[in-house]
Amino acid sequence: MTAFDTLQATHELEAAGMDRAQAEAIAQVVRQGQGELTTKADLAALKSDLEASMLKLAFGIVAANTALTVGLLKLLGGNG
Repeated sequence: MTAFDTLQATHELEAAGMDRAQAEAIAQVVRQGQGELTTKADLAALKSDLEASMLKLAFGIVAANTALTVGLLKLLGGNG
């Protein structure tokens, strides 16, 4: 993400007829708000983390299912 140029924004707002104090305040609010935006890189990292978590969960479910099946077969089948 490119940095927000508050000075340029202030000049553009002043050129549009806004007084300097208002232009500076608006530019500052916009700059502060940018820190809260989510980038594509943020979303890609989150997606990667979620995929890894889901894969771990899937393996855990398979392992638990296998253990349960083996335990039930031993219980129902006796010693052998």
